[in-house]
Amino acid sequence: MQGFTTFALRCVPSFLVICFVLLGTLCVAQEVDVPSGRGKGSVFAPSGWAELITPVQNRVDLKLYGFYIGEVGAPSAQADATVRATRFLSITPSYLYYSVPASGLNDLANVSRGFTRSFQEHQFRIDGTVMFSIHKFEISERNMYVRRFLPANANDINRYRNRISVAHPLVVMGHIWKPFASYEAFYDQGSGWTKNRVWTGVTVPIENYVSFQPSYMFESTKGIKDLHYLMFGLIFRTPTSR
Repeated sequence: MQGFTTFALRCVPSFLVICFVLLGTLCVAQEVDVPSGRGKGSVFAPSGWAELITPVQNRVDLKLYGFYIGEVGAPSAQADATVRATRFLSITPSYLYYSVPASGLNDLANVSRGFTRSFQEHQFRIDGTVMFSIHKFEISERNMYVRRFLPANANDINRYRNRISVAHPLVVMGHIWKPFASYEAFYDQGSGWTKNRVWTGVTVPIENYVSFQPSYMFESTKGIKDLHYLMFGLIFRTPTSR
């Protein structure tokens, strides 16, 4: 079994490449926003991602994410540091970067050759998440502040995000599977409530420190096409040092 973990860690880059080749229609990473357009129609967006979770202290976890956005050619990277302040409250500062080429912007905004340059965005985020359980249902509410650092020709703006999530562990063939569902709303400074997101999936352990997470997400955003995500993720955890 230990050999399988080593094998999986070595093969994750190849696994993600295969996913994007096989599913390689237009893909959009979970956090990517683009300038507004006509907003008609929808996009089916299969996508893949990987996450590495490393405990750095008893109450602090470092999380690193990598996304690649298929034929759009838009890379995305994110780093979080989750601090468990109390039994029920965690605080997470994080950083996100992504870039979308002009061709991807035109498709998502539903315009013809409207963009000639790529769009890049940096985000600083900090959130507080309250978590509790009721009859094995794991319930959480996340409130997030985001500072969006936009390209030089646009003003930086603030964003507020609120997400409510429910998960429930199930025993399947001697392993704990965790189905989940969530709803999230986004509020952008000067634009109001701009985005709504519904997400559901299941986290499945495949080794002691490796999990697989297939999921589906629907996202509606003012000014761009609706997005139907079919996502496949690998989650790696490093052992806790003793």
